[in-house]
Amino acid sequence: MLTAIVGINWGDEGKGRMVDLLSSDYEIICRYQGGNNAGHTVINDKGKFVLNLLPSGILRETTVNIMGNGMVIDLEHLVGEMKALTDRGIKITPDNLKISDKAIICMPYHKMQDIMEEERLADKKFGSTRRGIAPVYADKYMKKGLRMEDLLHLDSIEEKVHDIVEWKNITVTGYGHEPVDPAAMMEWLRKFGSVLAPFVTDVSSYLYSAVEENKNIMFEAQLGALRDIDFGIYPYTSSSQTLAAFAPIGAGIPGVPLNSTIGIMKAYSTCVGEGPFTAEMFGEEAEKLRAAGGEYGAATGRPRRVGPFDIPASRYGVKVQGATCIALTKLDVLSYLDEIPVCVAYEVDGVKTTVFPTGERLNRAKPVIEYKKGFGDVSNCRTYDSLPDAAKEYIRYLEEAVQCPIRYVSVGAGRDEYIELA
Repeated sequence: MLTAIVGINWGDEGKGRMVDLLSSDYEIICRYQGGNNAGHTVINDKGKFVLNLLPSGILRETTVNIMGNGMVIDLEHLVGEMKALTDRGIKITPDNLKISDKAIICMPYHKMQDIMEEERLADKKFGSTRRGIAPVYADKYMKKGLRMEDLLHLDSIEEKVHDIVEWKNITVTGYGHEPVDPAAMMEWLRKFGSVLAPFVTDVSSYLYSAVEENKNIMFEAQLGALRDIDFGIYPYTSSSQTLAAFAPIGAGIPGVPLNSTIGIMKAYSTCVGEGPFTAEMFGEEAEKLRAAGGEYGAATGRPRRVGPFDIPASRYGVKVQGATCIALTKLDVLSYLDEIPVCVAYEVDGVKTTVFPTGERLNRAKPVIEYKKGFGDVSNCRTYDSLPDAAKEYIRYLEEAVQCPIRYVSVGAGRDEYIELA
């Protein structure tokens, strides 16, 4: 069984929580794109963990965790993240963590370039996490990247590093910054690469063998459909493919089809970063929802923009992700509302539409809001039958609206705080 866990909306839907929950049924958990701009929060019997680079399955001793070729890896951040987990008793060895030799290294100058560009843009910024993600993906496609396999041959890459840094300094000095020192970059690679080199391997061979052995593999995405570089709200996107269709490619086994795709969406909407967010709430109404849901970015700490559930955006996300079922998260957050707002359509230039628009039409879109009956506290519910009727109605309403069956409903952050629907 090959399953992808993907975001339906703007990201921060609760993918890490669902991966941790469902990973007991899988032998292998694989991240296939993105970098440490991800922030996957997991709460289990060991405590609360925020993972940026490591697959969420690393918290289960029974899983092998893969960092695929589609990822971009900040060595320093990864070493720090691994140490933080091992200090808390989490086992991490080359047996349960394997890093693709084809994954691209996010260098210090990528972070520097990201920060300088955001500062140059000022009020016109795209909302970058300032962790070098766009610059490193740009360098990958410019064929100016260093790959994890280079950590296995550090004595022979000095000339390559010197040439890349020489090219990069054309950009860096253009911002008025001092040139990058190639010797300092080599020192950085040696310092953190020596720790990670034992984990670097031919992930593709490992995964192809696992497929032949009929092992269960779960692919964990970062961000959501609306941040995909091709199908998201361009240019307010990530720099990678966040869609399930890319999972086998970014993991290292192109051509192997998925068996299922579980789309994750919240019972309301959240957004980190800039760009159109049609159903956004403001003022006191927004503050109440943000406080109820603890809506602050796991990677950045930034307050998330919040709003009601957005049907046009979610239906679009379900379609481009090819979701076969849905996990609805944070239903319990809405317990304080007597009436629950839902964005049922957009109005664009005076015309009502239920189709998610793109480009300038999305910039001009206004939300059409309807209200559903509140349902009170559901945090202690563990079966569908134990839910209040109004909560059941809300779930079925969303299910019909996005045209995909809802299979899981979370009513809290803990591992056991969820309901599986028939």
